[in-house]
Amino acid sequence: HSIAQEVVGLFCMILLTLTALVANIVVMVVILKTPLFRKFIFVCHLCVVDLLSAIFLMPLGIISSSSCFNRVIYSIAECKAVIFLNICFISASILTISIISVERYYYIVHPLRYEVKMTIRLAVAGVVFIWVKSVLITVLALVEWPHGNGATSASRCTVYWSPGAHKKFFVILFSITCFILPTIIILAVYSSIYRVARTASLQQAPVPAQAVAPRHRCDSIASQLTILTARILMLPRLIPDRLLGSNKAILTLILIVGQFLCCWLPFFAFHLHSSVTVGTVGGGPGEMVVTWIAYSSFAINPFFYGLLNRQIREELARLRRSCLNRPLGQELCLSISEASVQENFLQFLQRATCTLETHTSCISPSPRNRLDQTTTSFPIPGQVPEE
Repeated sequence: HSIAQEVVGLFCMILLTLTALVANIVVMVVILKTPLFRKFIFVCHLCVVDLLSAIFLMPLGIISSSSCFNRVIYSIAECKAVIFLNICFISASILTISIISVERYYYIVHPLRYEVKMTIRLAVAGVVFIWVKSVLITVLALVEWPHGNGATSASRCTVYWSPGAHKKFFVILFSITCFILPTIIILAVYSSIYRVARTASLQQAPVPAQAVAPRHRCDSIASQLTILTARILMLPRLIPDRLLGSNKAILTLILIVGQFLCCWLPFFAFHLHSSVTVGTVGGGPGEMVVTWIAYSSFAINPFFYGLLNRQIREELARLRRSCLNRPLGQELCLSISEASVQENFLQFLQRATCTLETHTSCISPSPRNRLDQTTTSFPIPGQVPEE
């Protein structure tokens, strides 16, 4: 039974690590290729932090948590390096999430102010602030550690390896600065966003233009009956549509805040309890479980902060289409697989010759000119090239 638990635990840890690697790389590539990079610079930074955690921190966590690596021994310097990476990446990830929440607040509630003040310089300053604060907090954790040639097993390489009054002070300070304060900020910001979304959903939806000024229509009985039925069915749907949009916004906020609390609340609650309770020393299976619950945030963040964004999903779909169309040497406005069977063949050829840069300059000429343009700029399958 213990062997089965060990195998299942090792499989879950490896799966989380691979998911964090792949998901963060994909979201980073999509953001770096999007023209609106300025809007997603903090999301990209979060992916960088989570990717570094998946490369360095999570494999070290596997070594410390699995009994397969019980014989791995760390020196004092190596254990300090592990503690440094652990606290630094955790702090940077949580601080980035809190800054993303503040950025979303200004983007949704104060869009004009966001467009004016959100510059590359301000974003870089925010990133520098995150890393400076993370490094300073980590340095406090390494104060009063033992010196010399001592060693410890990988499973015991935690902040509690060097007990003392300083460790209790550090854990309390670490929990306040990297969890309690960011949680208050996140809850306050998303509560304000929720109030704005609820107010917008309760506003009366405008009546569609077709209901106010209907177009010229036939006076037949069937036509009048169709329009009358559409008007009757259209009005009761206005409120459900507003409620659906409101519920979607509320569900998104609940998922984001709930994911943050589910991942990090057990971790910090465990360490606060271990540091405050007299005679309690951290470590063991409990610390391993809460640590990997916290590490799961590195694999979940790309989905909640990256792929939930519609613009990032659209950019990912566009990149996928461009990769599929890459043998043509250019990104087509309409790929062959997307073409409708009922579409006119000449129109399809003309649309297929338009790249994104010349899309606005494409016109609808006569069939003769359209065919001439097609034959000169797009190789028709089966066509014999002229000398």
